[in-house]
Amino acid sequence: MQPLTIYLASPRGFCAGVERAIEIVEGALNVFGPPVYVRHEIVHNKHVVHELREKGAIFVNEVEEIPKGANTIFSAHGVSDAVVNAAKKRGLPVIDATCPLVSKVHKEGQRHSRKGRQVILIGHPGHPEVEGTQGRIPGGVLLVSKVEDVAALTVNDEKQLAYVTQTTLSVDDTRGIITALKEKFPDITGPDVNDICYATQNRQDAVRDLANKVDLILVVGAANSSNSNRLRDLGAELDKPSKLIDDVDGFDANWLSGVEKLGITAGASAPETLVQGLITHIKTIRDVKLELLTGKKENIIFKLPRELTCRPDHPRLIIR
Repeated sequence: MQPLTIYLASPRGFCAGVERAIEIVEGALNVFGPPVYVRHEIVHNKHVVHELREKGAIFVNEVEEIPKGANTIFSAHGVSDAVVNAAKKRGLPVIDATCPLVSKVHKEGQRHSRKGRQVILIGHPGHPEVEGTQGRIPGGVLLVSKVEDVAALTVNDEKQLAYVTQTTLSVDDTRGIITALKEKFPDITGPDVNDICYATQNRQDAVRDLANKVDLILVVGAANSSNSNRLRDLGAELDKPSKLIDDVDGFDANWLSGVEKLGITAGASAPETLVQGLITHIKTIRDVKLELLTGKKENIIFKLPRELTCRPDHPRLIIR
């Protein structure tokens, strides 16, 4: 049988926001000792959550489950003002692990609101980031998730409108909706391309590169990960069979029947160890030749919160 060529997408896996969030939990455990309470999954990956739980992190659904005065962390997806206020009422010392790019969206929406503009949010209903953003912008927001939603929008003043986007949507994901918004509301204002999450766009571009070379695409990522699902969907849109698996346990060897070229990528919250574990397993089934594709280089590093960097008594923490 001919060797299987595995093409590894680049970039893939952890983005800077995810790395920062994980480092915040690990840093808080180091500084304050366990337990440290985290509202919701710090990122959408059960393996990451399990490893942090083993180190002493306790994950809860709501701040009301956290003992008064206990060290608390908000997840990378961001939270609403209501959650912030609930934490204050319980006297919880909070470290905010919200991705800086998500925080930037919050600030943009708040700026528009202060200027009297009604804000439209492009995003997926029920996603934690969307719920957090909705709860951070005074006066509320109108949510659209597809082009068809735009036609049904009723606004207060067509000349006082702005839009912001969920960060795990790429330029390509939002282009059609933004075009529809501008056609219906010519005076609407919104972010430029530089405000789109770099990691989301780069990983989708890498899947496009894969699709030109392979017979099958495997995306390593969680079922509740928006960006991982989008990578799988994008592969399918490019007419390449595409599967989303959480880890090697979700892999079916029958998928390789007739496949000579396999593409592998990973969502922004999937550890590289899961990718390597998958490759190791495939090597027990087929002779494998590995090809690492070259994509956009990512060298972004987000600073850690002051609560962790201003601790000279804990020099093990990375000061950035």
